[in-house]
Amino acid sequence: MSTYRIAIVGAGPAGYFAAQALQNLATPEKEFAIDMIERLPTPWGLVRSGVAPDHPKIKTVSKVFEKIATAGNFRLFGNVELGRDITTDQLVDIYDAVIVATGSSLGKKLGIPGEDLHASLSAADFVPWYNAHPDYKDLEVPLDCETAVVIGAGNVAMDVARMLALDPGELDATDTAHHAIDRFKTSKIRRVILCARRGPEHAAFTAPELRELPKLEHTNVIMNKAEVDAAIARVGENAEKDVKSNLSAMELITTRDETFHDRTLEFKFLIAPTEVLGDVRTEAVVFAVNKVEDGKIVPTGEVETIRCGLVISAIGYSAESINGVPYKNGKIDNNEGRVEGTNIYAVGWAKRGPSGVIGTNKSDASDVIKLLIEDLTNSPKKKGDISSLLPGHEIVTQEGWEKINATEVTRGETLGKPRVKAVDLAELLYLAKSK
Repeated sequence: MSTYRIAIVGAGPAGYFAAQALQNLATPEKEFAIDMIERLPTPWGLVRSGVAPDHPKIKTVSKVFEKIATAGNFRLFGNVELGRDITTDQLVDIYDAVIVATGSSLGKKLGIPGEDLHASLSAADFVPWYNAHPDYKDLEVPLDCETAVVIGAGNVAMDVARMLALDPGELDATDTAHHAIDRFKTSKIRRVILCARRGPEHAAFTAPELRELPKLEHTNVIMNKAEVDAAIARVGENAEKDVKSNLSAMELITTRDETFHDRTLEFKFLIAPTEVLGDVRTEAVVFAVNKVEDGKIVPTGEVETIRCGLVISAIGYSAESINGVPYKNGKIDNNEGRVEGTNIYAVGWAKRGPSGVIGTNKSDASDVIKLLIEDLTNSPKKKGDISSLLPGHEIVTQEGWEKINATEVTRGETLGKPRVKAVDLAELLYLAKSK
């Protein structure tokens, strides 16, 4: 029997599904010892710090992650950052394969004048702020205005817009960061406008997200019926299934009875931002008005200016580079997951870019792991252990994470929440060592 040692860098969905694929493909002749390396003291990646708190069902996938982590031949090395505490070369040297599953954490820029003004943020910062990510707990989020603009047409943009537009009392039973709930409860925002440069038929929302919008109890949801009807006419009967589902959900929104709440979430399609206006802080956004012509998005020459005190862009993500790993076009330079000429592999968003839902990572990881196993030599490496490379370093093990998890869940139970997240790095490390 041969035991191959595999390092997985990143403890998000892609990393766990890679570990699961290795566990599923192990045989009596070929076993795998898996070390998962995560820079935070807490695992689960976007399931913990990216999924909207008012969508708790999506987070139940964490039960799968815990099963993977306790299936044997698995070690968690939390609070260990590649590039800070250990190098890529060191991992490559002691492991038979290194799987990079670090995702895409950098928000793409709009590339327009004024986007660096105060009160102009990226969803890549705003989302982890309300999800209690330690790196973003002190982010300044100005909510002292009546109108906020969200730019983007994917589920992240939808989450951001919804979190700004819902009644903050609806978050009391969620695991939203306490500092964020406090800020939302003093927010003056009453109108949120989600702006997309293309038409309704091109939006990357998923139908379940759209169908949930009418369930908002204290928020008016507005879509232009003429825009949606025009999109339905443009795609006709030959539209792809996902597009039909989206447009059907949008049509239901446009035909429901009008509501008269204090808060409003409005969708505007076919407008592209060209400039953020303001002297010191954001005061307005200028948009070029587009149209669909022969299936293409073209400018009409008209402009529309929306006055607002906050703008959040959610137009995509790119991967943050790691020394020793080649990057290209915002993701790891790879061929179907292989990094050519190395024993490094990529999975998830780090491999393919920010696309798909959480479940997409499962099939993606499975395909890459099959290639990895094909590449393994007949003689596993036996060159030391990662623990010896981290002398005196404060490592959060699986046992330490379970202590953090138990404390957070217990704190939540007394308040009717799924958990109360610890948001301070020092507290997280303290909890990991508690008895």
